[in-house]
Amino acid sequence: MVNITVDKDFCKGCSLCIVNCPKDVLAVSKERGKAGFLVPEATKPEACSKCKNCEVICPDFAIVVEEG
Repeated sequence: MVNITVDKDFCKGCSLCIVNCPKDVLAVSKERGKAGFLVPEATKPEACSKCKNCEVICPDFAIVVEEG
């Protein structure tokens, strides 16, 4: 299992992580971060290939992928 963590204090809701996920693991949630933007959530963590594209593309270092 993979743990995908989004730091809601740093995420600005740009959705780059969602767009760059080759497995469509991430989606926009209904939860808002500290800045008031809708943050991403892992809706299909079981599909994650651990490519870490989301980590690399995030301009705010707000997402982390770890082995669970």
